[in-house]
Formats: sequence, structure tokens, C-alpha cells
Amino acid sequence: MMLEISVIIPVYNAAEFLEKSVQSALQFEEVKEVILVEDKSIDNSLQICKKLASENNKIILLQHPDKENHGAAASRNLGMQKSTGDFISFLDADDYYLPNRFDAEKEIFKDPKIEGIFGAIGIEYLTEKGREEFQSKFNDTFLTKVNYPAEGMEVFKGLLGLTPKTFGTFFHLNALTIRRHSIDTHNLRFNELLRVHQDSDFIIKLTYHCYLKSGIIDKPVAIRGIHDDNRITKIIKYSPQYNQRQLLFWKSLYDWAEQQNIPSGSKEKIYLKYKSFDLSQKTGLIKYYNIFIEAIKNPNILKTQYRFNYQK
Repeated sequence: MMLEISVIIPVYNAAEFLEKSVQSALQFEEVKEVILVEDKSIDNSLQICKKLASENNKIILLQHPDKENHGAAASRNLGMQKSTGDFISFLDADDYYLPNRFDAEKEIFKDPKIEGIFGAIGIEYLTEKGREEFQSKFNDTFLTKVNYPAEGMEVFKGLLGLTPKTFGTFFHLNALTIRRHSIDTHNLRFNELLRVHQDSDFIIKLTYHCYLKSGIIDKPVAIRGIHDDNRITKIIKYSPQYNQRQLLFWKSLYDWAEQQNIPSGSKEKIYLKYKSFDLSQKTGLIKYYNIFIEAIKNPNILKTQYRFNYQK
């Protein structure tokens, strides 16, 4: 099966890594176009984007209409809007694909029922500081993957922690390929109000609306570069900043779940996660009063990590 894939790369201050990222996508005959969405970098990323686009007609350079910075969510949305391939994949500008990136897609997408495929990604330490920060937060986990093959609603429930076996971490956008038609049918877009976690938000909604299947999950199909500027390693877990970002993420999912006819167990899990981080923002007696009220409505709130130890 010959695929026509649009690879969308949001670009912000990635001059050091960008060319390797782009070339890793161009190695595949299945890649119809590489869409660079330059997001008002303050380094020379724009100049590199222009150079790359001038050298290969598969490379399309976009900027936001006002040429301002709008974040990764808005950049990916713009890339999807302008894409022309039958399939869409994503790649971060400081990461790169491996030669096996689309091996599973060429076989699994022969089944028209399958709307998306996801795999595993590995890591490469580009700086010593980046390595230390990453390992202090995530240990030395080489693969970001799910723990066992899955498809359909099992993926959605697994990401919410509602499967009998531990499903694993969120799979990464770098290892996701989706039918463009499915995205458009369900009007799936990244939440531009989320400056972080917009990828996890998108993925959970995607796995509910579309039929996804795991591809290669025992070895990486892409590599994530770990360096000094990875945002995910900067936030201390359960710190006020972490709790605030988690609140925005789970509030986005809660608002979405309220509009969907999703299973009651899944809706409750999303609500409890949202409410736990909402409670983490309360202080003093108001916090304990709100916990008491929530516990009356649903005692399961006491099993969540609303965390007394910050913002008491």
C-alpha cells in the first residue's frame, strides 16, 4: 500500500536540530510533504526553514498570518489545515524519525477500519544537563511506549488507566499516524489554550473518536532529543505550577467529556482528575470545605492526588 503522508513540524528555536529532523522525514517515499510551521523563533530557525524549503519542493514553509508566536498547538492546527496528504504524522523539530518509522503503517492501514497507528519512541541525550534533568524526573526509561498491543476503545481506556493491566504511558505524537479524513470528520484539533499537554489532550480525544491500533511498540520508530531546553523536565511534580498546568489539561478533557456520550467510568475518571487539581488550587479552610463537599458527592475524590502539601 502506497501512503501519502503529510509530516507536520512546528518550529520554535530549533535551529540546532531542524535540518536533521527534516531530513529524517524526507528519507521516506511515503512522505508527500514536510510542513514547517515557523512560530516566530528568536534564533535563526526561520532562515534555516527558508533555506530547506528552497532546496526541496516537498518542504512547505508556513507562518501564522500575523507572523507572531502562537504555540505548538496552533502551529500543528495550521499545518493540518494546509496539509494535502491522505495521512498526517507529526514530528518535533528537535527530534527525528528512524528508518522503520512507517513500516507498520504500510501493512496495518490496508485495513480500512484502522484510522490511526501509534508506536514507540526512544531518547537521545544531547546534553549532560538534559540527561540529568530527564533521569531525575523519569528515571532512565529508554522507550516511551504502551505496555501491550491494543486497539479500539482499549486504547482510550488504557490511557485513562481503566484497563485491568497497566497500559503504560501516553504514546508520543512523533509515533502517531492518522487518516486525514478521520481528523476532519470528527473536527479534531489541538486545544490552543493549552501551552503544554496539548498533545496528551489531543491524543485522548483522538482515541475516543477514532479507531487506533498499536504498531511497533517493542522498539523505537523515532528518537526524542533530550537537551537543556526540554520544557517537560523543568516542572517539579505537584508543585503549584505543575498543578496549574494539570488543571488546565484535565479541565479541557472534562469540558469535552461533558459533551460526549462516553462510558460513565471514563467520564468519572476524567472528572476526578480535573477536580483533584482544581482542589489543589484552593487554600486554607476553603480548600478543606471543598474537599468535604466533594467527598460527600463522590468518596473516590479522597483517593486522588489533590495534595495537601502545596498551597495549604
